[in-house]
Amino acid sequence: MGEQHTYRVIVRGTWDGLTDEARQRLLAEASDHGLTSMRFTEEGSLSYEPAPLKHFSMRYVVVSEAADGEEMAGALAEDRAETTLRGLGYGFRDLKCTVTDLDTMKINFKPASRR
Repeated sequence: MGEQHTYRVIVRGTWDGLTDEARQRLLAEASDHGLTSMRFTEEGSLSYEPAPLKHFSMRYVVVSEAADGEEMAGALAEDRAETTLRGLGYGFRDLKCTVTDLDTMKINFKPASRR
């Protein structure tokens, strides 16, 4: 097994073909899926705005082989999102993802004198 990297992946999409029941459930649970719910987790965290109920995002932590790169991490997260959304009975389309490799990310620390 090669070197593992940890990725943060944001999967964005558009609600599509929601049933009345799914729409009502999303609106009823909207307060649980707002800005304060945005966390990167293995199982993913769903966030969306209720008005208009159009777009959503899901945040994932993906650990995979460094050699497979960001593309594989994105594909894994999209697969998780599709599985979760289908399992909940939510219609969606146009999934796109943004991937950040936490192991190669550069952190710029400010010198102590500037704090």
